[in-house]
Amino acid sequence: MGWNTLDDMDLDGKRVLTRVDINVPMENGQVTDATRIERIAATVQSILDKGGKPILLAHFGRPKGERRTDMSLQPLIPALEATLGVEVVFAADCIGPAAAAVIDGLGPNQVALLENTRFHKGEEKNDPELVAAMAALGDVFCSDAFSAAHRAHASTTGLAHALPACAGRLMQAELETLNSALGAPLRPLLAVVGGAKVSTKLDLLGNLVEKVDVLVIGGGMANTFLAAKGVDVGKSLAEHDMAPTAREIMARAETAGCRILLPVDVVIAREFKEGAANEVVAVDACPPDAMILDAGPQSVEAITDAIDEARTLIWNGPLGAFEIAPFDAATNAAARHAAERTGLGKLVSVAGGGDTVAALNKAGAASDFSYVSTAGGAFLEWMEGKVLPGVAALDVAGNEHHDEEE
Repeated sequence: MGWNTLDDMDLDGKRVLTRVDINVPMENGQVTDATRIERIAATVQSILDKGGKPILLAHFGRPKGERRTDMSLQPLIPALEATLGVEVVFAADCIGPAAAAVIDGLGPNQVALLENTRFHKGEEKNDPELVAAMAALGDVFCSDAFSAAHRAHASTTGLAHALPACAGRLMQAELETLNSALGAPLRPLLAVVGGAKVSTKLDLLGNLVEKVDVLVIGGGMANTFLAAKGVDVGKSLAEHDMAPTAREIMARAETAGCRILLPVDVVIAREFKEGAANEVVAVDACPPDAMILDAGPQSVEAITDAIDEARTLIWNGPLGAFEIAPFDAATNAAARHAAERTGLGKLVSVAGGGDTVAALNKAGAASDFSYVSTAGGAFLEWMEGKVLPGVAALDVAGNEHHDEEE
């Protein structure tokens, strides 16, 4: 699959509809984490440098086709202006005369921000009429929201077929990194998959055992696999009804030559709270009234050894109950070790998913990973081997935009 980048497009004097993800956390009308805004800066600057007019299209929250003041994009303007270093002009709709007037009035070093695309019911249905109304406002479509690429919406997929399309800088970086990590990785390839439930990551595990050399399973998911092997996990979070599935995944891994690493020792406690009394026991020595809340030091050593041997690492999900100490120890140690190996140039490390980003930030390791994706669902679906509609729509070979009316 090939796609155009901003470098392939003539943008001089062109209106560039730019789909971004600025669905950022807000409190009392203020942006509390501007990471997603910071990540679109390179794309906006590239468009301006090439003489184009950046017109930002984005969603915010889940208004379900209703116009809701608490989900307007207008309060994001101060954070956008501070990060982008340009004036941002707001349009109260993402289609129609109001939006067209704002775009027509754009001067040099100004950016247009159009109102929440999800205020229109047709957005999530990829409605052709809405696509046409949006497309009328632009000459080129720039897709820079990988995190929304798993949705076939009007502003993510429809526009890519309606206008000459390209990937923005963030989308370009994401696609290049992900393709090299799972498409043609340096081997050995190691995956770390954690989190609470096997049931939510079945497709992911099924895909990975066919592709990776070593698979580390942590968190509540590990308890399910341990239970499937006949280990008594006490009161631990585990999906006992998923035992046959877990055994099937282990059998597939063996056939594929993928080594699965499960904990050999665990940190247990009788209550789930900060600083709870805890101890390290062998994996098969969890008392009936205790819970496994983290991997133990021997397990961490096995994981760091696997990281030392790996050339590429893909990470999704924590190894324990990372939100509270001391059950964040395994996640922190493994994350910092991966960051250190990356810094030495020995490892390509790619991570993604909401909990993963939070865990790596908490460990102070995120900035040293090769790439940390802010995409949640899209990153997971990519790891599952699924085709993302918003990416497929950019495929140069399959993307014939309609020029009959031009």
